[in-house]
Amino acid sequence: MIKLTEVETFYGKAHVLKRVSMELKEGEIATLIGANGAGKSTTLKTISGVLHPLSGTIELMGKRVEKLSPMKIVRMGVSHVPEGRRVFPDMMVIENLQMGAFVLGNDRKTIEKALERVYQLFPVLQERSKQLAGTLSGGEQQMLAMGRGLMSDPKVYLLDEPSLGLAPKLVDKIFEVIGQINKQGKTILLVEQNAYLALSTAHRAYVMETGKITIEGKASDLSDNEYVKKAYLGR
Repeated sequence: MIKLTEVETFYGKAHVLKRVSMELKEGEIATLIGANGAGKSTTLKTISGVLHPLSGTIELMGKRVEKLSPMKIVRMGVSHVPEGRRVFPDMMVIENLQMGAFVLGNDRKTIEKALERVYQLFPVLQERSKQLAGTLSGGEQQMLAMGRGLMSDPKVYLLDEPSLGLAPKLVDKIFEVIGQINKQGKTILLVEQNAYLALSTAHRAYVMETGKITIEGKASDLSDNEYVKKAYLGR
């Protein structure tokens, strides 16, 4: 679904991604783990067009996208749920969700089906549909951000730190839903601080350190890797 080849991305003069090559295969969950500042969020922003690489290529289903705008990439089937939720606090829950369906235009039937799917995953959003997003709890706002990202019915779902700042019970719920989303046919690239949960959920994994991919393989193999155990799993 997505292939990065020798991607180099800068923030101003700061060289963040250094010859990053990775693949995301159809129907899988791949996770990208690493320390804060390693370049994980920059990788997602580069895929979704928020940032453009200085060099290297990004392919989406065989088509080059590294120079395209975020809107065009969304229309091609990529949805990016950023770190920090980024909901519209002064808009109702339903309005936030409708914003996620912007690329669907005025296709009411498709939007209603998308809403139904989101409400099935997150029933609390239906209960709170007329409530201002800014009055939701942190967990509910994360659910809203994830639901908004699903409203465009994406083929590829980029998730950045979905468990950040949440209570353990809510984290379990979020990861349960990530599994359900994957079973519904969504291909997922997950950036996650909780390496144990990420590796337990994903099919394949990448370790990023100082802007470079240093280890890659099956998630189960990385869970047994001695370096990964010591550096990221606290074992």
